[in-house]
Formats: sequence, structure tokens, C-alpha cells
Amino acid sequence: MYRYDEFDYQIVNERVAQFRGQVARRLSGELTEDEFKPLRLMNGVYLQLHAYMIRVAIPYGTLSSKQLRMLAHIGRKYDRGYGHFTTRQNLQFNWPALKDMPDLLHDLATVEMHAIQTSGNCIRNVTSDQYAGAAKDEIEDPRIVSEIIRQWSTFHPEFSFLPRKFKIAVSGTPDDRAAIRVHDIGIQIVRDGKDAIGYEIYVGGGLGRTPMIGKKIADFVPKEDLLAYLEAIMRVYNMYGRRDNIYKARIKILVHEIGAEEMKRQVDVEFAEIRKTGALHLPAEEVARIQAYFAPPGYETLPDESTELNKAVLADRDFANWVKSNVAAHKVPGYAIVNISLKPIGGTPGDCSSDQMDAVADIAEKYSFDELRVTHEQNLTLADVRKKDLPAVHAALKAAGLATANINLITDQIACPGLDYCALANARSIPLAQQISERFSDLDRQHDIGELKINTSGCINACGHHHVGHIGILGVDKKGVEYYQVTLGGAADEKTAIGDIVGPAFTEEQIVDAIETIVTTYLGLRQPGERFIDTYRRTGIDPFKESLYATH
Repeated sequence: MYRYDEFDYQIVNERVAQFRGQVARRLSGELTEDEFKPLRLMNGVYLQLHAYMIRVAIPYGTLSSKQLRMLAHIGRKYDRGYGHFTTRQNLQFNWPALKDMPDLLHDLATVEMHAIQTSGNCIRNVTSDQYAGAAKDEIEDPRIVSEIIRQWSTFHPEFSFLPRKFKIAVSGTPDDRAAIRVHDIGIQIVRDGKDAIGYEIYVGGGLGRTPMIGKKIADFVPKEDLLAYLEAIMRVYNMYGRRDNIYKARIKILVHEIGAEEMKRQVDVEFAEIRKTGALHLPAEEVARIQAYFAPPGYETLPDESTELNKAVLADRDFANWVKSNVAAHKVPGYAIVNISLKPIGGTPGDCSSDQMDAVADIAEKYSFDELRVTHEQNLTLADVRKKDLPAVHAALKAAGLATANINLITDQIACPGLDYCALANARSIPLAQQISERFSDLDRQHDIGELKINTSGCINACGHHHVGHIGILGVDKKGVEYYQVTLGGAADEKTAIGDIVGPAFTEEQIVDAIETIVTTYLGLRQPGERFIDTYRRTGIDPFKESLYATH
């Protein structure tokens, strides 16, 4: 993984010292909260319902064991013994005292971490595929270009005060696990007819109150031109993105208003101008330097079949279920990808205690080359585990309470913090996710239902990605009462779709039964081999709507 150089250390340490002075002035009353707000946001510090919250950047979701242990330490020392992994592959601490924030940031800096550009109208954390470097069908490791973009975008003087926040995602495989089409810029790594590697570019995707799917404006941008092309997009957005209305300021609104063809034309004009100077031509030697940080680990030569694994699957049903749902194929024979669910039955999606972080750090150090990933679906991944070590990894995770066998099943839900924490929320998300989890806790039933993604947001800002859940749930406020609106058919993969609103919202008392009705309807309609999303795409919304409103 990428390591800081002397410039990185200097920048981060100077920022910590600067923020220490700003916090001192706020605590002494020299700065009002309004004056302090833009300063804290530049350091990832929010003021939520009950306390300040800090959002820690985890570039493209990659962490070392040492870094995870530091997050565990921070959870114990400054928070309440846990952290919350987010849909941008970051980590939030919900309870640190403002007076402790500079020390917290200092501790983070000792392990090459910070909270810069996790808030504000700038380019946010670049997200990517949690299977990067390990996926069987990968064209190229997307962390390489993600790191290049991170370096280019950090403190970029021209793009520090954009019309609104800006999000970029990168995928290196045809199977999109990074949700690139619902980002401001989505980058798909591709090969052209001459087997050269380049980038397909999507712009104008996003969720929030106006969900839109990104439009493709480039089929193939050569490697050496990527930064110039991204800079051209950002310049068009910076010039023409609306600053008069916060709800119309994202690039998706600009693309929608002028059209994808006009957006492409304007970007091409800027791109041509930038290329004339040659200033943003990305040298091959610089790409190679970054690439070296992501060189494959020291894989052993192993048979793809593992006797130890096969015996354990036959002997232990819990282990067999875990392998079935939580283990994915690896590109190297004898290795597997392990997904760690942070969705225990009745738990809070994305929460991880400090003790659990320490346990995962130990497991990653011993069994997965000292590295782990955070997923945008609020889970963790060990990308490089020997198949023969899977029984030991499962046992260690089970001892830490992290062996829930539900990846991609109905209890593997995305949920935002909702009204329990967020000052913007209209309704609670976490208690609802917990109730749904408990309703569908039977593992045999979960496997019978198969792949089904439920995403819940506590308000229209859609931090829980409800628009792209197979079943999406949006919390709304009606005269002080929490209601939940349901959408069906959303997806965030290579067939990205925005869910259809099924009808009037349900009350807090009705919503879990409504989900049960949707699942029962699907089971009655499905044909052999169909997942929920397949059945929905075949039948449409009508049979679900009929059963829902006949029942509730």
C-alpha cells in the first residue's frame, strides 16, 4: 500500500498544528461556532445531534493492521470504544470531545492517516473495489489510479471550493463493486482493441434528493491523459455548476440541464486546451512509482484445492455456511477473498468495537499480508487468505463476534446513522435495520431468499443509498411522525438502476411487515435460479404493489 513521503508527513503535521490553534480559539470563545464551522469541516469535524463527529479518511478503503489498531486505540481513548464504517469506505467516531480532536488527529498522523477532505465542497475520498488486486477478472488494480487521483486532488487549489462536494469511484473489473455510475465521476478501467489499458468515463451520477445515473462521455481515455481529462471535467463543473442553489449544485444537475453530448463537447474543448500545455501529461515512470506500492504480495505456489478447507466444510455446518456467503474467488490458485460482515443479527450496520478492530488487525497480520479493506457496503475484506487458513480465520472471527454468515443476504443491510445521530435526518434508520435483521435472522431462510440488498436512509440526502437498494427504505417526516417510503428494483452494480417508488409510505409499526410481504411476494413469483432483482426486472412493480396495499 502507499506510504507517506516527507512531503506528506509535513503537510499532515502542519495541518494538525494549525487545527490545534483553531480549536483553542473556539474553546476560549475567540471564535464563534459559525466562524469555526468552515475550519472544522476542512478537518472532517461535524457537529451532529448530540456531539461533534470526526470522519477519518481511508483512501480507497485500504488499511494496514497498524492503522486499524490505531483506530481501535482512538475508539477507546477518545470515543466510546467503537467506530462506524461508512458508505465512502471511511470511519466515523461519533463521540469525541472537541478539546481532544487535535490529539486525535495527531495520533492518526503517526500512522499516516488524517481527516482532510472528508467534508466540504472539495473532491472527497476516492473509493474503489474492495477486491482490488485479488479479483479474478481484474484488468488492472484500481488502487493505482485511485492513489494518483488522491495525490492530484489533495489541496488542489483550483478545486478546493467547488459548487458542492465531489465524489469519484474507480472499478477495475467488469463487475462493478464500487458503484461507479452513482458517482460524480465514475472511472471504469478498460482495454482497447490493441490491448492497451485506459479509462471509460462516466459523469453526473449521484443519489440524494435527485438521484441520477452517470452518463458515459468517454469510451477510452489513455493512461497518460487521465488527469488532464479529469481536470477538464472539473473545470467545466467549476465554471458552470450552480452556486445559487445548494440543491441544484451537484454536477449531475449540470449534466442533466445541458445534456451529456454538450457536457462531452465542453470537456473535450477544455481537454484540448490542457493538452496543449502538456502540464498534466502523466509520465510512465511516475505511474510505475505508484504502481510499485501496490505490487502483489508474496503469494505461495499452492494447489487450488485445499484438503483442510474441504474437510472443515464437511465437518462444520456454520463454517460451511460462512464459506458459502462470505468467501469469494481469488485470482491466485490456493487463495480466497474473505468478507467480514459488520451486520450481526440485531446489530448496527457498520459498527465495529475497538476490541473487534484489534482482532481483525491480528487476523490480517497473520493471514492476509497485513492489510485489509473497507467496503462501501459497510463491511471489511481480507483480500489474500490461503484457502487452507480459512478454518483458522473463521475461528478467530467467531471468537471476536465477527463470523456472521450473511454477505449479500437480506440481513447484510446498508443503513445511515439516521435520527440517532444525524442533525439532517427525518427518521431513524438503525432501529429499523435492527428490526429487519431480527425478523429475518434464520440463516436457512436467508439462504433460501438469496441475494437481496436492503438500503435505508433517514432522509432524502440518501447516505444509506436507498435509491439503489433492491429494496430501498427512505425515512420521511409527516407532521412530526416517522414514516418510511419503499422503492423496489434499485441496483448499484454494472446494471445500475434507481428504484421505483411503490406507493404511499408506511408507518413505523407497518414497515417491517411490509418488507415481509415484499419478500413473500418475490418467493411466490420467482423462477428457478432467479434472485430478487431478476424477478423484479421480469415482473415489474405491479404484483408487489398489489400484495403490499392489499395487506397493509
